[in-house]
Amino acid sequence: MSTILVIDDDVSVTASLELLLKQNGFRSVAASTPAAALDALQKQPIDLVIQDMNFSRSTTGEEGMTLLREIRRLHGGRPVVLITAWGSIALAVEGMKAGASDFVTKPWDNERLIETIRTALSLFGQTRTELADREALDVDYELSEILGRDTALVRVLNHVARVAKTDATVLVTGESGTGKELLANAIHANSRRAAGPLVKVNMGAIVPALFESEMFGHVRGAFTDARRDRAGYFEQADRGTIFLDEIAEVDRASQTKLLRVLQDQIFQRVGDGQPRRSNFRVVAATNRNLAELVARGAFREDLYYRLNLITLEMPPLRARKEDIPLIAAHHLRQIKERYGLGEIGISPDGWRWLALQTWPGNVRELKHCVERAALMSAKPLLGRAELEAVSGAGEIAATDRLDRDVLPLDQIEKLMIGRAMSQCTGNVTRAAELLGLSRAALYRRLAKHGLETS
Repeated sequence: MSTILVIDDDVSVTASLELLLKQNGFRSVAASTPAAALDALQKQPIDLVIQDMNFSRSTTGEEGMTLLREIRRLHGGRPVVLITAWGSIALAVEGMKAGASDFVTKPWDNERLIETIRTALSLFGQTRTELADREALDVDYELSEILGRDTALVRVLNHVARVAKTDATVLVTGESGTGKELLANAIHANSRRAAGPLVKVNMGAIVPALFESEMFGHVRGAFTDARRDRAGYFEQADRGTIFLDEIAEVDRASQTKLLRVLQDQIFQRVGDGQPRRSNFRVVAATNRNLAELVARGAFREDLYYRLNLITLEMPPLRARKEDIPLIAAHHLRQIKERYGLGEIGISPDGWRWLALQTWPGNVRELKHCVERAALMSAKPLLGRAELEAVSGAGEIAATDRLDRDVLPLDQIEKLMIGRAMSQCTGNVTRAAELLGLSRAALYRRLAKHGLETS
């Protein structure tokens, strides 16, 4: 049975928390002052700390921050969950920077708080062990969508195995085309929520004016085109996982609304004054550096820390060269089955050429290259010439020869969009600026031409 130290100078708060913890199988110890808290930590084994940030003698949170830093200095292995008022989230963010594992706001939801505690205990209570190899991981976990045995990838999959069973929010980072969505699939498939829905949302494709309707839902008559009630994405994800792809593309106003629902899991449909609750786990993904966006003021710091509890970075394909033959062979088999092609393979010089490429579009670019070569070549073996002819460089060359080769307008548009996306390493915002389009317009054209963005 885990022992939890509750630190708060409000006796009613400590009493209610102790009762809640007892009802959920935890042992608790209460402390009303920083000195009493440090004394309790020194005298008995404590597995987790729940700490209020504001004491009566210090409404600015200075005393709470000093205590947190002292706990981290003396008892660095103990997870600390902070409790703070909604208006003091900036203080909670400072606490996260100082080493707190998570934070909840007052008034807290009991179920949400217990989930937060169990997640923190699970994540921080894990002993350091040797990394399991790919074979061992495949025995115990569903990871079949993710191809590769490179050490960099296996390290990420080990982290997936450790965090999947918790309800921890996960931020998946990595370049476009590395397979961030596949990692989200794996987290959900190996979680306690696997039987529930996995709701995938392309955040960059949601225009600000429709953010609340799309994410929270609406009732009939809420606006001109609202002909029926509609559940938003958060409601659809109840008892499951919501995957927020392209999270960096959310505008600042919508970030504020997003933070509130991620914190409380409470929202209202547009046109409805009735609060609704949804129990969801969050996995977010981006190919941009959120810390840099925070520094530039383009992304809310408090939202960043709410999303950044666990970060998993998918390595680029150029960092896992030994996986290139495995991935190429797998997709070639799929292509032969899908299109009913005969015997077709890759020659030795073709394999060498594939291994030497940097693949800025990562796994997606490799897959498309093999597919185009298999469909366009009449030879049973794909060599360097066949692969190089249909690579990204070949596409760019085609757009530079329009004075000699007349192409259909749709094909020209597709090639130019593909070129811009490749040049911007999959970043939709930068590609839209390069093409002179709005982000929403580019998303529509990407969907029209079947071009992927994750």
